[in-house]
Amino acid sequence: MAHSNTIDQIAERVDHLLLRHEELQRTNALLTQQVQALSLERDQLKSRLAAARARVDALIERLPVAAPASPEATA
Repeated sequence: MAHSNTIDQIAERVDHLLLRHEELQRTNALLTQQVQALSLERDQLKSRLAAARARVDALIERLPVAAPASPEATA
């Protein structure tokens, strides 16, 4: 009888481990999807940042060069 009880306990533990494994696989799949989505969003934001920097650099190049201030103008 003790042998049967031990087998039942082992079977319960195996069932529990299988359920936990399936749960972890689902969680891992969801986390993988989130990483992919966030990576895509990051890449899009980096692209937008690069475009904005290029526009700012182009605007800065269009600014007139200021003449050096003379000592009389500061007095």
